[in-house]
Amino acid sequence: MRLTVFGATGGVGQEVVGQALAAGHEVTVVVRDPARLPEAFDTLALHGAAVPLDDPAAVRAAVAGRDAVLSGLGSRSRKADGVAERLTGRIVDAMEAEGVRRLLVVSATPVGPVPAGEPLVDRLARKAIGAVLADLYADLARMEAALERGATDWTSVRPPKLTDGPRTGVYRKVVGGAPVSSRSISRADVAHAMLGMIDDPAAVRQGVGIAY
Repeated sequence: MRLTVFGATGGVGQEVVGQALAAGHEVTVVVRDPARLPEAFDTLALHGAAVPLDDPAAVRAAVAGRDAVLSGLGSRSRKADGVAERLTGRIVDAMEAEGVRRLLVVSATPVGPVPAGEPLVDRLARKAIGAVLADLYADLARMEAALERGATDWTSVRPPKLTDGPRTGVYRKVVGGAPVSSRSISRADVAHAMLGMIDDPAAVRQGVGIAY
């Protein structure tokens, strides 16, 4: 497949790129600083682009003719400042202009519904974390609301706490909800899940909770 990855220098984005290349996909990366791409990536296999996300023509060129677009964009601090909503909106605008349909983005477990039967300790933990990261989650919620209003075939992948653990390929997945007691998952497995859902019709226009 021909894929474009936004946020390719972030933790999840790097994993998406690495796993996609290993699977034989053609990958275009959109980064603000190409120097931050890991040296381990085969640069000959990458179609790199230092694309200013405030340049609609450049973003359109980056998504044109792609089979799917994957985004790991988001704030790097607790102060979101609307990053996810704003940048994802620019990607959606470009995709709609180019007639590209499939989009997968990273959100977070607290943005989705609380699963039935969630133990009290997990509910309390969710509430505490939500208070600390309220700005981030509000930004992600607005991003998801904008996706629902748009015309792309989107999937919002909602992980809990991210770790630097290995890819296992073994995790729980709930379309339209979240696994009970969602506590952690590795960035590598988030990338694995995103790539695995590209061709999954059940995940289209859905939030999907994933966790160990």
